[in-house]
Amino acid sequence: MKTNAPVAADDYQEPIERVDYDFGLNRRSFVQFLSTGLLIIANASPALAQRRDGGRGQRRAAPLGARIHLGTDGSITVFTGKVEAGQGARAELTLAAAEELCVSPNAIRLVMADTAAVPDDGITAGSRSTPSTVPAIRQAAATARQCLVELAAKSWNVEPANVQVRDGKAVNPAGPSPLSYADLAANEEALKRFPESAPTDAALTQTKDWKRLGKPLPRPNGRDIVTGAHQYPSDIVRPGMLFGKILRPPSYGAKLTSVDLAPAKALKNVVVIQDDQFVGVAAPSTQLAEQALEAIGKTAKWEPAPHPDSKILFDHLKEHAQGGVPSNPFKDELAQAKQVLRQTYQVAYAQHAPLEPRAAVAEWIDDQLTVWTGTQNPFGCRGELVRAFHLPEERVRLVVPDFGAGYGGKHSGEAGIEAARLAKGAGKPVSLRWTRQEEFTWAYFRPAALIEIEASLDSDGKLTSWHFVNINSGGSAIETPYKTGKSSCPFVSSNAPLRQGSYRGLAATANNFARESFMDELAAAAGADPLEFRLAHLENPRIRAVLETAAERFGWKERVKKKDPNLGVGLACGTEKGSYVAACAEVAIDNGKVSVRRVCEVFECGAILNPDNLYSQVQGAVIMGLGPALREAMEFENGAIVNASFRRYQVPRFADVPEFDIHLLDRPDLASAGAGETPIIAIAPAIGNAVFHASATRVRQMPIRL
Repeated sequence: MKTNAPVAADDYQEPIERVDYDFGLNRRSFVQFLSTGLLIIANASPALAQRRDGGRGQRRAAPLGARIHLGTDGSITVFTGKVEAGQGARAELTLAAAEELCVSPNAIRLVMADTAAVPDDGITAGSRSTPSTVPAIRQAAATARQCLVELAAKSWNVEPANVQVRDGKAVNPAGPSPLSYADLAANEEALKRFPESAPTDAALTQTKDWKRLGKPLPRPNGRDIVTGAHQYPSDIVRPGMLFGKILRPPSYGAKLTSVDLAPAKALKNVVVIQDDQFVGVAAPSTQLAEQALEAIGKTAKWEPAPHPDSKILFDHLKEHAQGGVPSNPFKDELAQAKQVLRQTYQVAYAQHAPLEPRAAVAEWIDDQLTVWTGTQNPFGCRGELVRAFHLPEERVRLVVPDFGAGYGGKHSGEAGIEAARLAKGAGKPVSLRWTRQEEFTWAYFRPAALIEIEASLDSDGKLTSWHFVNINSGGSAIETPYKTGKSSCPFVSSNAPLRQGSYRGLAATANNFARESFMDELAAAAGADPLEFRLAHLENPRIRAVLETAAERFGWKERVKKKDPNLGVGLACGTEKGSYVAACAEVAIDNGKVSVRRVCEVFECGAILNPDNLYSQVQGAVIMGLGPALREAMEFENGAIVNASFRRYQVPRFADVPEFDIHLLDRPDLASAGAGETPIIAIAPAIGNAVFHASATRVRQMPIRL
């Protein structure tokens, strides 16, 4: 396995492994079709309205900028390249369209992540759906609404200012019959004018006038989810479909030297595919595929490759830091300081542990490849298929059904490529479902981090310098929000021993853990309360607001004074992706075991679009953050993962869930920021600081070890 460090990015980190595929394939293209109506196009160029001619069955390629289709039957279809992985995008984007169209959310049909039909909205990562895709959909919907206003004004010979849109219909107090979006889609004369006359910058509804945004909306397909009607990627069935399995190496970097395929080929209806190191089987049932794979596996011979163990992980990262570890440039400040503190923090590799392991169904029809899979990166994964099979983009369609979680772990397309290779060899559709052990072993991980910090304090307890070095995990949230005097915050990549990539919050989880833990140590050195020390070094009013609110709701001033040998309290705050968070935690320690009893977290991300879903996002982030804070860490030895199961790699259980006080600060005066990641970054340092308060033991590693 290739193991170079990831490249830091503002929104996400790609998994590090890159493979150049060469299967030499070719095929015809296909097109998307819709019923008669009006297609609203919104992209970087001025918004246009275009007619889609022909009835059902007539095919015409949809422009990449296509956003909304208004059917003559009254249907409203909205298109987005974003995916739904349980984070709430389907509800939020539906609300965005409904608000500007002035219709009920129930009137919206949202088509997501089908590369043959939707615009490329980029990867669903980096908390970008809210600040990027919501405005794009709102602009297209506002354009459609303005088109309806102009049609009504022309028909009634009135000024557009005298036309209002209510419940999807243009109305006028003078009393003419209302006009609907279906009327707009069917009006031949108006349609001829709209390519020239459609508004280029339709006004969006102001926050104070929202009637749908800002209100709770459950998941639109929630009934299908709870009744089992929804088909996840692992549920997709195609005619004549086979089930696939892949022969995996026993350790990272191991090379296949020989294998006997005859035992598997002897099984009825089993197809065996080998291409150098790639060996897979396809059969009419999963059980038969497993039987065939087991028969092959017994004959396989492997040449292992050297690989470091997790016991020496952090020494390895530092020794292989590319270019070395930068030294502190602030020698004068250190020499003049009253106090200088230096500490090192360690953050282990963590698995995403999604609810649904990787799954893909691939189908070849002539030269056309269609893949159904769960990925946060539809167009990126389509690109991987295009490169792997040397196909034009129009001959590859990637469809992403709503799938069972990603947490940043499903950006790459390996499952889809494996399924397509098997389907090509078998001549039939193939479903490939990774096992949990495969997910634990061959998916990429949240990067491990070694973080070194050195800071100086003056005689007044004020920071005069700050030197913060992240080795390996990345630069997200690496810059400190505190006043520090002179500051240096470099990120240094390393030759990492495991495949690594994006994770919820990216490197912000590690950087905020180290920074907030170190801030507590600095507060102790300055003889200050951790809350007061932070506030003395914070100028940004938004981060101050979440911190002060959390401390007040938690009762920090009273709780921190109480000293119980088994109980402790801690706090932490942070900012990332344009949003702000603060958490206070109470922990109990019993025979070295840490349990979190209470958490108060305050979160602010500008104007709230869907409050119930935002609450769930924050609550879910806190629960997810408990795992790496308390237990989650990948262990590996001799190139093999040794805890590749939920029995040995324990994510949070119901018994781990503390009492919650989640509070959302709504800022309707500010633009909405994403909320999928930042709420996770404050929980681990708050717990670590609480452990010190209870036990006087400083926590400098994740997961916490006592």
